[in-house]
Amino acid sequence: MHTVALVLLVIVAICLIGVILLQQGRSAGLSGAISGGAEQLFGKQKARGIDALLVRITVVLSVLFFLLAIAVAYLV
Repeated sequence: MHTVALVLLVIVAICLIGVILLQQGRSAGLSGAISGGAEQLFGKQKARGIDALLVRITVVLSVLFFLLAIAVAYLV
């Protein structure tokens, strides 16, 4: 059981890294810092299309990662 959980943890970690790298950057340099401050002040626009899908996949994979990490720690 420990080996299965560990293998799943590695697979989820690799997938999580890939999905995070596919996402578009939120800020780029000084102009991103200024617009990032404006987003915090006026509210952030909703992500659309593939960005929204990548955000949802990231959330699911991160929850799976933490649950599997706890499972692996518990099974040791």
